[in-house]
Amino acid sequence: MMSRFLKMHGLGNDFVILDARDPDNGIGADISVRAASLVADRRFGIGCDQLLIIRPSDTADIFMQILNNDGSVAGACGNGTRCVADYVMRASGQDRLAIETASGILHAWRCQMKGADLIAVNMGAAGLDWHQVPLAGEQDTLHVDLGADAPALAVCHSMGNPHAVMFVDDVAAIDLEDIGPKLEHAELFPDRANISIVQKLDDGKFRMRVWERGVGITLACGSGACAVGVAVHRRGLGGRSSEIVMDGGSVFIEWRDNGIEGGEVIMTGPVSYVGQGVLDDSVSALFGDHHAKA
Repeated sequence: MMSRFLKMHGLGNDFVILDARDPDNGIGADISVRAASLVADRRFGIGCDQLLIIRPSDTADIFMQILNNDGSVAGACGNGTRCVADYVMRASGQDRLAIETASGILHAWRCQMKGADLIAVNMGAAGLDWHQVPLAGEQDTLHVDLGADAPALAVCHSMGNPHAVMFVDDVAAIDLEDIGPKLEHAELFPDRANISIVQKLDDGKFRMRVWERGVGITLACGSGACAVGVAVHRRGLGGRSSEIVMDGGSVFIEWRDNGIEGGEVIMTGPVSYVGQGVLDDSVSALFGDHHAKA
C-alpha cells in the first residue's frame, strides 16, 4: 500500500504531512522512530524538520501528531499548525479550524495583514511557572542561569513544549551550532528544551535564531517565536505585540492579557506548498500497525 504525502513549509521550517484520515494511505495508529526518522532524512528520505500526521479527533476538527526528525514526539509546532490548518481548510472550505494536539486544542483562522493572506493560530496560554516548563527544580523563570555555555540568563516558559530565550547584543556573534545541543540537554531541562537567542532590532521588532529540540538549527520555529514574544514583554523589552524576524522570515506575535493565567498567544504568518507525492512501498510498509514497534 502506497502512502501519499504533502510537503509544506512555514518560513523554511519544513514538514512532510501524512493524512491518516484516509484509510487508503495505510497510516497506522503508532509510528515508529525508524519510520519517522527515515522520511525526515534529507539524504535517504524526503527530508523535513518535522513529520505531521493528521488524524480524526473526537473533540476538534482534526488531531495533529507531531514527530521531530529524530523520531521524538513534540507537543507543539506553530509553523506546522499553520500549514496543516491551511491544507485542511482548503480541502473543507472552512475559514476556521480546531486542531487537537498533545498539548491541547488550538484554533486557527484565515486573516489578512499588510495585504498578505496569512494564517493565525491561537497557541494557547504560556506556561510561566517552573513546573510548567518544566524545570528540574523550583525557581524563578524570568532569570534562569543555564551555566557557562549560555550567553545570557534565560527566560523560560512553555508553549506546549519547553523554551529558553536569551537576549544578546548580536545573534550573529553566537555559535548556536555549538551551544544549542549543550543547552537543549542541560540538566535543568528534564524534557530537554528549545533554545532561542534574540536581538532587539527596533521597537516591537526582534531578530531570533533557534535551536529546536530534537531537530537542531531551523530557519524558523513558530512556538519559539511565541516564546520570544512572551519573553519580550516579561523582560520589559517591549509591548504585547511584536514582529519576530527569523532566518526564514517574520511572524507576528500578540500576547493577549485576557484574564486567563498565561494569557493567550496569537501567532500570525504565511504558509507555502512545495509539492506532493507517494512514498515507495518499502517506506509505506513501515507506517502500518504491524511495524509500529520497529
